[in-house]
Amino acid sequence: MKYAWQRKFYISRLAILLLFAGFFTACSSPQESEKVLLDENFQPAYGGMLVDGTTAEPSNLIPMLASDSASHGVSGLIFNGLVKYDTDLTLMGDLAESWQISDDNLTITFHLKKGVKWQDGVEFTAEDIMFGYQTIINEKTPSAYKEDYLQVKKAEVLDKYTFRVTYVKPFAPALSSWGSLVVLPKHILEGKDITKTSFSRRPTGTGPFKLKEWVTGQKITLEANPDYFEGRPYLDKYIYRIIPDSATMFMELKAGSIDLMGLAPVQYKRQTNSRYFNNNFRKFRYPAFAYTYMGFNLRHPWFKDKRIRQAIAYAIDKEEVIKGVLFGLGVVSTGPYVPGTWPYNPEVKKYEYNPEKAKALLKSVGWRDDDGDGILEKQGKKFEFTILTNMGNSSRLKTATLIQHRLKAVGISVKIRVLEWSTFINEFIDKRKFEAVILGWSIGLDPDQYDIWHSKKTGEKELNFVGFKNKEVDKLLEAGRRTFNIEERKKYYYRLQEILAEELPYVFLYVGDSLPIVSARFKGIKPEPIGISYNIEKWFVPKQLRKYTISRE
Repeated sequence: MKYAWQRKFYISRLAILLLFAGFFTACSSPQESEKVLLDENFQPAYGGMLVDGTTAEPSNLIPMLASDSASHGVSGLIFNGLVKYDTDLTLMGDLAESWQISDDNLTITFHLKKGVKWQDGVEFTAEDIMFGYQTIINEKTPSAYKEDYLQVKKAEVLDKYTFRVTYVKPFAPALSSWGSLVVLPKHILEGKDITKTSFSRRPTGTGPFKLKEWVTGQKITLEANPDYFEGRPYLDKYIYRIIPDSATMFMELKAGSIDLMGLAPVQYKRQTNSRYFNNNFRKFRYPAFAYTYMGFNLRHPWFKDKRIRQAIAYAIDKEEVIKGVLFGLGVVSTGPYVPGTWPYNPEVKKYEYNPEKAKALLKSVGWRDDDGDGILEKQGKKFEFTILTNMGNSSRLKTATLIQHRLKAVGISVKIRVLEWSTFINEFIDKRKFEAVILGWSIGLDPDQYDIWHSKKTGEKELNFVGFKNKEVDKLLEAGRRTFNIEERKKYYYRLQEILAEELPYVFLYVGDSLPIVSARFKGIKPEPIGISYNIEKWFVPKQLRKYTISRE
């Protein structure tokens, strides 16, 4: 299971026009014929570009060093793994042509595709896998994903195109772990400190796109890799526009300056139901492999007692959030798995909206409003704390505001602080300088949650940043990753959810739908259970629908 903090995406129209002036030339009318625009009977053609809006700027383009979705979104177009998920959510080969798993499930032998080249022209080989593996397990490498690879007893390069790993014990997520995290160019990085190299901002991968330019706070420009082993992408360029405000981004979408963004629920439900949007864009909706939560810093004295955390959960009206923030485009979350998936336990303890129960729990642990000002006190201290969340995600800010209102009603004073993404993660989350946060996890398809919940994973830059420690949970996580039998694994993960629902290191809030919108100029989009961007190299813009051509100055 891989995790990344969620991100969504937006600049003023004038700023974009000024920025683009000089190297983009309009080559078609901004008012294309509706009939031509909506026609799907086009043959794929090379050329054109896509502008994708994002609210969050990547922190690091070396996958093993990044734990945020913005970074993985960009690096995912630059790097490949040995395996990847197919459209039906099963594993398929990527850089690996095939593999064999031993009868005892301890050894995987990968056979690599031949003729794959790094974007600088050097051939990719098994030595690059070995180099990446040795890098991620190095004690000096600050990777949140290290634990998966510490399970390996021996890694071997059998020949130029064959790589073998042998595990100490059976490890259920073994095959899926060999994605893009450990594929690094040995010829570029050998002998260098991976935490200090410029490679994090100027990476060289094997993927469909390569980095051309990164203008901090403005944009990241990728260009097609002509030597991509699965064939050159149809699009010439893929541009990420960094626009921290979602409302501004939506204006840019409507003006035609952005081709792709993730809609907020209000935008999906109310602001895109017009002839203009119906004729010029395609909206998609599908369940996200993600959830949103309010996490507590369990080191803070306010939150050490689970009864306080439970009281806060009872004070929050989750249905109000689903209706008022998501406009019904999501469901209540009760744990770290998405409803409808096999590890999800529907029978865990629920926290229905019950402010009287919340008040009783708070009173039972000594919080009282003795001076009548409406704020609870204990030992001379007011019950007040700050919720941190990130800029650009209107749903999280609205959720925080509703929580603030509901907690005030039970005597808790809450402040809300909104931070720029990289500052939020690097200065507050990684350094544990917070009281409570509203964040989200994008989760993988394997249910292993060792990195998020195990008591060994609470260090700086590791993913158990709330500081949750529970011996039974540690044992369940260990057992769950040691068996391949789904029914056995299900028992462990069901019990894990029961404990989390009782202990409440997070108040699990909601599972929202993914709501991407794409300009109708782009063809080749084929929605699947895995989403829409899995085949981005096959997206294309018919020549007569292109808005820009590249010109020299």
